[in-house]
Amino acid sequence: MADALRDALRSLTGRADAEFHHDQREAIEALVEQHAHVLLVQRTGWGKSAVYFLATHLLRRAGLGPTLLVSPLLALIRNQVDAAARLGLRTITINSSAPTTVQELADALQRDSVDLVLVSPERLANPEFADQVMPLVGRRPGMMVIDEAHCISDWGHDFRPDYRRLSQVIAGLGPGIPVLACTATANDRVVADVAEQIGAVEHVIRGPLGRDGLSLHVIELPAVAQRLAWLHAMLPELQGTGIIYCLTVRDVQQVAAWLQTKGHDVVPYTGMTDGDERVEAEKMLQDNQVKALVATQALGMGYDKPDLAFVVHFQAPGSPVAYYQQVGRAGRQLDESVGVLLRGVEDARIQDWFIETAFPPAAAVDEVLAVCDLADGPVTQGRILEAVNLKRGDVELVLKQLTVEGVLRRLSGQTYERTLKAWEYPSARVQAVTADRRLEQEQMVAYATDQPCRMEFLTALLDDPRPEPCGVCDVCQGGRFIVDLDEALVAEADRFLRRGYLVIEPRRQRDRRKLPEQLRLQSGRALSVWGGPGWGRLAADGKRAGRFDGRLIDAVVEMVAEWAPRPAPAWVTCVPSLRHAELVPDLALRVADALGLQYLPVVVPARAHEPQRSQRNGAHQERNVRGAFTLDGHPPTEPLLLVDDLVDSRWTITEVGALLREHGSGPVHALALGAALGRDS
Repeated sequence: MADALRDALRSLTGRADAEFHHDQREAIEALVEQHAHVLLVQRTGWGKSAVYFLATHLLRRAGLGPTLLVSPLLALIRNQVDAAARLGLRTITINSSAPTTVQELADALQRDSVDLVLVSPERLANPEFADQVMPLVGRRPGMMVIDEAHCISDWGHDFRPDYRRLSQVIAGLGPGIPVLACTATANDRVVADVAEQIGAVEHVIRGPLGRDGLSLHVIELPAVAQRLAWLHAMLPELQGTGIIYCLTVRDVQQVAAWLQTKGHDVVPYTGMTDGDERVEAEKMLQDNQVKALVATQALGMGYDKPDLAFVVHFQAPGSPVAYYQQVGRAGRQLDESVGVLLRGVEDARIQDWFIETAFPPAAAVDEVLAVCDLADGPVTQGRILEAVNLKRGDVELVLKQLTVEGVLRRLSGQTYERTLKAWEYPSARVQAVTADRRLEQEQMVAYATDQPCRMEFLTALLDDPRPEPCGVCDVCQGGRFIVDLDEALVAEADRFLRRGYLVIEPRRQRDRRKLPEQLRLQSGRALSVWGGPGWGRLAADGKRAGRFDGRLIDAVVEMVAEWAPRPAPAWVTCVPSLRHAELVPDLALRVADALGLQYLPVVVPARAHEPQRSQRNGAHQERNVRGAFTLDGHPPTEPLLLVDDLVDSRWTITEVGALLREHGSGPVHALALGAALGRDS
């Protein structure tokens, strides 16, 4: 066994002198010889993937079926496919960016021509996968591997409800099947929860979590413009290549655009990035063709670049555990690496949003269940959205939670039916987990403001059995990255933020039917993110005050000049409001005067309607404004600017724009001071 293990390790690594890390052999032998349940908690870069690759190699030689490996992220899955190939393992992955179909996977299992099946936890919920693949896996089961196993636990920093299905999958494989759960980010509480989920665990193998040579630093830079200036000044000083993490997609876009305009070779990477573009971005970083990827947590768990030299956080994550997981991308095989946390004034607000939206409220669950209970048979997600005034994201979260708990059964597509299982909202669990998240938020502040060694603080929170001072962080050695920022550079960054215009994409449907092209809006522009850095805060202040600051008018003129909409607008009108009767007309009149265009208040309210912000999904938002406006006379036939203060769901401007076009106006360009992020479209 020992010789076979060592030979396999050297094949995997391509190194003739490769030797096992402490505990690797123990874990492999427990899986291969004892068919045990093993929980492996080891620091990033320790070699957890080598354990399940080598165990798969040996178990397949012993006659077991293929390993089912559940991984949470596409970046992680792609890394694992490449690594497995080095050992000669035949792998198949099923995910949104993979060309393999469920039928092709089923055929490969029938032929026994695959050693390792990699899937996301969400894939296990797919009825086609469950019907066609899982019976074949159960007929000749192999090892079950759960990577990033902290996702099983409510108490983990990145809980994924679909991971809860894994206990059912494990039970369905029968006794005597080896199970491996791996993570680098689990404290004692999460370890206990994971162990409970996967069944009796014969071996819990924990190692020290401290990272030698990873130098951690914290820098207070409250303003976004200050952090942009710091990145421009310091990126050339950071050796090698790295990752710049942001909390939101919008921040990724802004940071990447700023650095690109300043000549830095960076690429954005988010969950909204096209699949092929993500693969290309990962490869560019892997091959050191770019200085950094600017990324959300979509580039996180398991992304393996051994020589990644630095990780910079543009904002603070919500927990030290999440921070440890992300900063641990750096320096896996380097003697020295750097992690820098830039703390901003918006950190707490963004963290609060994630905490407050983590669980659907009890009332939302009751509303969705009521629709399902009253339905005469299966019900679609679209029908539920029409019936309940809830955000699409909330409805999706409720449906996922109820399906995982067995209260609903998912059929083909997005169709669900009620089971006989009773449901009681888990109030105590929700309150307990929310309290835990608040504690983590406080711990993140303590990490940044207290004075113990940074690495020792993090690993102690992870219940490392032997937390020790690192000797290289800014507390142990002093800060290396605190610089006096050039005021002119900060001012330039501030101007850049104020020019961060957003595109208002035209809607293509109305009343669930394709909106004729001649009735659609042109592509529009918003001056800012409403309430955000740059002009967004000034716009929100103006709405509260009842009149918008003149600087916003000047900024709109500058935006229109840069935008240069075609065909060029010849006149201006606005979206009226019964609640703020003078606010937007005054804005539109001043914009028209500044642009030298005629202002015509041709759009008028036809009936009272609820504020759009009270409507939680697209079906209700569209219904709320249908027929809410009419025209006072016939509009001119020339192109126009349609002005509003705030654009969120785009249903209001879609309705008004179509109304204008139906009555003979020219092309309609939407223009707004701000766009709201996070609303359902």
